[in-house]
Amino acid sequence: MRIRISGTHFPLETLGPGRRLGVWFQGCPLACAGCMSRHTWAADGGRESSVGELLDLWRDALDRGAEGLTVSGGEPLEQAPALAEFLAGADLLRDAADRVREGEARPGARADFLVYTGYEQDEWDPDRLRALRHADAVVAGRFRVAEPTALVWRGSANQRLLPRTALGRARYAPHLSRRATGPSVQVVVEAGRKPGEASAAHLLGVPARGELAFYERWLGERGLRLRERSWRP
Repeated sequence: MRIRISGTHFPLETLGPGRRLGVWFQGCPLACAGCMSRHTWAADGGRESSVGELLDLWRDALDRGAEGLTVSGGEPLEQAPALAEFLAGADLLRDAADRVREGEARPGARADFLVYTGYEQDEWDPDRLRALRHADAVVAGRFRVAEPTALVWRGSANQRLLPRTALGRARYAPHLSRRATGPSVQVVVEAGRKPGEASAAHLLGVPARGELAFYERWLGERGLRLRERSWRP
């Protein structure tokens, strides 16, 4: 199945516990005011991929010790059938990884799946519910710039962290009311792939109020001046 994505990254360390594979879906009709990821809104933006390609990335991440998978966007539930197929395949791969670890002297913990969506639970129609079948936890709710929060992995106070499986409850129960204490943004700089092509800086995570301006200055002090910013119209 084809899928439209904005990007991927491993290891992601700011959207969920541990070292994770991050997958950002492309396309979001919700267009929340103050969103830091306006570049993920256009349905025809990003690049076309396939569920198979993403599963290859997940298999590699598991081999490299991934502790979880985070799917964000954009709005993942706008591509509900592709999300359903991706998470189902990712679940089979983590089952296989678990079987391998069972034979090791020090078996690792099972990797979890965390999905971000701007849709509230009462907006999850049957297709969206099927897409979230294998999600261990979901962060749900529109981003509201006027309602800042210090709760870890959430951008505004209305957003809820919802464990959905036994693994999700075990993994995320300690974080339901936990306030962020460490870095909430991970900076990844990619050099241009072609001669003369500009570098790109990716800020991964949920920045606190004023943190984006801080990182603009931080990058500028290191010689990287931003021509465009995804959080500005």
